[in-house]
This record gives sequence, structure tokens and C-alpha cells, in this order.
Amino acid sequence: MTIRSFLLTGFAAVSISLTSCATSPGYSSSDYGSPGYGSPTASCYDCGTVTHIVQVTSGSSGVAGAVLGGIVGAAAGREIADDESEGRQNTATVAGGVAGAVAGSAIDRNVRGPQYDVHVRMDDGRTITVRQENLGSIREGSYVRVYNGRVTLR
Repeated sequence: MTIRSFLLTGFAAVSISLTSCATSPGYSSSDYGSPGYGSPTASCYDCGTVTHIVQVTSGSSGVAGAVLGGIVGAAAGREIADDESEGRQNTATVAGGVAGAVAGSAIDRNVRGPQYDVHVRMDDGRTITVRQENLGSIREGSYVRVYNGRVTLR
């Protein structure tokens, strides 16, 4: 092998190895049309910090539960006293209705858990209040995202 072919072979090997190490033309974050695309420090339109949380009552008066409970209780009372006299049937119907209404109202009020008003100071300066039942791990000072009427940790 001559020196010339040796040099050409060496030059070709070095060229191939250098081109294989070269990076393809990359795209910076500004190439996607929005600055900060993909960067962890990008601003988030629907993100902010929880300023305070207020527990509110569920807002349920228990009326729907009382009505349904009264109907079911009256029917149950009437069935229980089916073989008795007319007076006992009426008394059992009224007693079943009252007991069912009381129980239904209590169940309706207790089934719904507490609700919370979560006040969030958004990154752009707006203040948003979201009412939700479950806080999860959200506390005052948490950095959160407000999406679809829910506050979630970011």
C-alpha cells in the first residue's frame, strides 16, 4: 500500500467518523412559534399560586332526600301495616313518611362532603376562585393549574 492510498484511506476514515459525530441541524425553542416551548420555565396561562382556601357548607338543604325518604317511608309503613285495620294503616303510613323524611334529609346532607373555595392568584395577575370537593394535597402556597373548573397540583 502506498503512502498516497494510506493517506486517502485515513482521510476517508476520519471524515466518516467526524460526520457521524456531527449533530443534525437542531431546532431551538423559538423555532416552534412560541418562546419557551418545552422549557420547564415557560409561563403557564392557567397556572398560579393558591392564596387561601375556605371551607364552605355543601349547600344541600336535604329537601330532595326528605321528599324521597318520605315517599319510601310512607310506602314501607303502609306495607308493614297491610293486614291491620284502616286506622293502623293510616298511622303507619304517616309514621313511615315522617321517619323516612327525617332519615332521607340526614342522608342527603351527609352524602355530600365538604366543599372548598380555592382562591388562586394566576401567573398573569388574575385571581380565580374555584369550588371543589376534594383538595388532595393542595395547600395555601401550592403552585397549581386551573383546568376544566378544577385545581390540580402542577
